[in-house]
Amino acid sequence: MPHGGRRPPAPGSQVFPRATSTVQPDPSRFFAPQLLNAPLPTNTFFQNFVLNNGDQPEYIHPYSIRSAAGGLTVCYPTRNHSSSFVIQTFVEDLTISAPSSGASHRVSAFDDLSVTLDVSPSLRAHLVRGCPYVTLTTAQGAGPVDISVASVNAFVEVAQSDSKGTKWRLRMNSGQTFLLYASAPIHLTQADNSHLSAPGFAGVIRVAYLPDAYMEPVLDQYSGCFPTAGEAALNQPFCVEYHWRKSGPGELLMLAHPLHMKLLSSHHGCGAVKVLDELRYRSIDGDLVGVVGDSWVLRTDPVSPTWHSTHGVSEDGVAEVVAALRSDVAGLASTPITTTSSYFYGKAIARAARFALIAEEVGCPDVIPTVQSYLKSTVTPWLDGTFQGNAFFYDSKWGGLVTQAGLNDSGGDFGFGIFNDHHYHLGYFLYAIAVLAKIDPVWGRKYMPQAYSMVADFMTLTRNKPGASFTRLRMFDLWKLHSWAGGLTEFADGRNQESTSEAVNAYYSAALLGLSYGDTHLATLAATLTALEAQAAQMWWHVREGDGMYEDDFSAENRVVGVLWANKRDSGLWFAPPEWRECRLGIQLLPVVPICEALFPDVAFVKELVKWTEPALARDGVGEGWKGFAYALEGVYDKEAALTKTRALTGYDDGNSLSNLLWWLHSRPAVAGVAGTGRCCWYRQYCH
Repeated sequence: MPHGGRRPPAPGSQVFPRATSTVQPDPSRFFAPQLLNAPLPTNTFFQNFVLNNGDQPEYIHPYSIRSAAGGLTVCYPTRNHSSSFVIQTFVEDLTISAPSSGASHRVSAFDDLSVTLDVSPSLRAHLVRGCPYVTLTTAQGAGPVDISVASVNAFVEVAQSDSKGTKWRLRMNSGQTFLLYASAPIHLTQADNSHLSAPGFAGVIRVAYLPDAYMEPVLDQYSGCFPTAGEAALNQPFCVEYHWRKSGPGELLMLAHPLHMKLLSSHHGCGAVKVLDELRYRSIDGDLVGVVGDSWVLRTDPVSPTWHSTHGVSEDGVAEVVAALRSDVAGLASTPITTTSSYFYGKAIARAARFALIAEEVGCPDVIPTVQSYLKSTVTPWLDGTFQGNAFFYDSKWGGLVTQAGLNDSGGDFGFGIFNDHHYHLGYFLYAIAVLAKIDPVWGRKYMPQAYSMVADFMTLTRNKPGASFTRLRMFDLWKLHSWAGGLTEFADGRNQESTSEAVNAYYSAALLGLSYGDTHLATLAATLTALEAQAAQMWWHVREGDGMYEDDFSAENRVVGVLWANKRDSGLWFAPPEWRECRLGIQLLPVVPICEALFPDVAFVKELVKWTEPALARDGVGEGWKGFAYALEGVYDKEAALTKTRALTGYDDGNSLSNLLWWLHSRPAVAGVAGTGRCCWYRQYCH
């Protein structure tokens, strides 16, 4: 262990100074009082329920759900699409409610896979992700409750479907059919075309959309058992285990999205669960397939975060990389970092840290002291509070790090003060800290508490509990298996994320920090999240024509999603229109580091992506930095062409450099049909 096996510090709020934001919303309006003594989630699947008026819908597969007065509105969403977007639209298909005082709903419990909403004093909703039924229970001790069922559509059939009155079929003039199940007899009467009433009911109500008549017996069979909570465990490397708490008789029926199915079927053999392939619900994330079982095990292929390239730099490229490296390192003295933005500053220090690792790989150790000195002078002020113009603070209202720029400005540091993009910003800082701690262990020991506090801000694994400092896995969604970046902002389309590569970089950087400190637990957890994030990127952000994930018009026009929302796929970016394809490619690749190999393992897809991007490179005004990313991917299958173009560049992204691009290109392995050359990794030969 580089640091003598020293136990990592317990991250706490005391590492960075405390401050109070003026722009964060008040969580006490929607969270139950017993939850307010613990950190609260800031990028969760139910975030809209606790922001502003709490009345924007959230997509809780397979339904879009919105809080209504005294109840809940359920929508089985339809899709609209074009060559530039795919979107799920919200319609008030079915609203179930009880008499209410008019007070807002309350989040009374939440976990990785569910949220419990008290929508009225007498009605509670158990909203569990991937459940084909929406479940509501009347409050214990409340006695019989008058239930109202309404729709924006007209009911053309309201039929009792069993002799007990515990199952009803609700057919609408929209062509939709919902099934309503009850734990006790319920007597629905039709007040008018769009309103039903059921006086004096106590018990459990479950509603399920019926996609096709042949699925009805399956929904009947599993209607008795309902989940009330669900947790995801990361107890083994490259493995996620789901466990649901349940109530009622029978087995538990849930739905799996395509990445679930891939990780269930290819590694687990589905031995502990039963897949009902005939039960399918439509989703913007692909078909959701029925799975019976209250515990799942998902296993992903492992990735090995490494400091250096997997294959080493080709012998005939070492001299070129070394020459560029010496020039770039010499330039550090004449190009001080002028930005105070936590994002752009992070990119700049991570760029410099790359020089030390490239130097190790190509046998140029004499430049490392210069990089070390530069990193100490640029990173340390952010950790000890002496940086002029910005700083990290801890805010206890929701529980997390904020920046000085974001304390009083919700847009400051791209929304860092309201927990937007934390993994992006902190990932760059952690990369630089990991490298500096590797080459300067004394410095690393001194600033270990700050480093671990940054990790804990978005990678705390312990569940939210009183006295803790940070919420559990702030950015990472353990059901979708990727991160979100939206923060405490209400969006009609739910959470969103633009750059998958920066998300991958965040967990990869945390893994490297674990390697620097000899912390195998951190390294393994971060590697697991890295692997899952990369798998999700390939599943949903990388667009392959003909694979059926998205509609043909969208798949034909796009090779990467711009911004992926819970309810939408956009071809545009936050900062660029759809036709700026070079930006769309680049934002899914940067920063160029060794882990990018795991993000783009499919050479055929990489070639399609570059060919799709190439026409945009001829547009007037295309930035040289964005061209560099396209050339980097071109080098995966045509190194010589990419080298020629890269040598002609006159500028680079602010997180990139000529030496980094040349390192990447000269470390690409030979592809089929292309002769390879000898490989050189001085550091691997010397130290591994």
